[in-house]
Amino acid sequence: MIEFCSLASGSNGNCYYIGNETDAVLIDGGISNRRFMDRAETVGVDTAKIRALFVSHEHYDHVAGLKSISHRHNIPVYFSAATYNALSRRKRPQDYKIFDGMESVQVAPSIEVFPFRKHHDATDPHSFVVRVNGHHIGVITDIGVADEVCAEFFSRCDVVFLEMNYDPEMLSSGSYPQYLKERINSDIGHLSNSQALELVNNHASPSLTHIIASHISAENNSHQIIEDMLLPYKERYVIELAPRFAAGMRYVIEG
Repeated sequence: MIEFCSLASGSNGNCYYIGNETDAVLIDGGISNRRFMDRAETVGVDTAKIRALFVSHEHYDHVAGLKSISHRHNIPVYFSAATYNALSRRKRPQDYKIFDGMESVQVAPSIEVFPFRKHHDATDPHSFVVRVNGHHIGVITDIGVADEVCAEFFSRCDVVFLEMNYDPEMLSSGSYPQYLKERINSDIGHLSNSQALELVNNHASPSLTHIIASHISAENNSHQIIEDMLLPYKERYVIELAPRFAAGMRYVIEG
């Protein structure tokens, strides 16, 4: 059995749960421990199974609650060395480990985490593919451009939390200042809806079954636009749009 869900996704906070019958990991800890507990309880996530929390980068919406989550639940937090050093001291958890980004991390007998470096405006940003009971679940968000490395890791995925951050026309005509529009649209910003679908069209594995559209902008995107774009894919994939202020669907796959 494998299970996975989004506990938070977007600029207000990011936290993704991936596990099996006995063990689990979190990717990012961008919400308070109270919200983490409330949402985990709502969808039936067993927090006692969590063996590690992996941090993608130091931006606030990915680290805001990691210290309290780590402390309250005795969860070690994994960083790259540069990301750890980029955190303010008050945000650093006591129980931490360093990954080098070149090798996978075995956190439980049947859970292995594969970090890979990505393009984003942070010190040393990484995304992750988690292998659970032989299945590969990717958390691929906060990426300005999907390079060959990203495409290769994406192509392993049976399940993916995939960034669909913005619609280019909404971003261009929106109220954001020009410098912020350029940052989001740059090679160190975020993936647009169409860039995400390019990954799916060109690199999806035949075994890919679930696409959870993630890190959706509230100002520069709309669920209707995404749903319309994903309509042709609904016969092939289970599709969800990860909510910003609540847990998403908890999926359980037997086998």
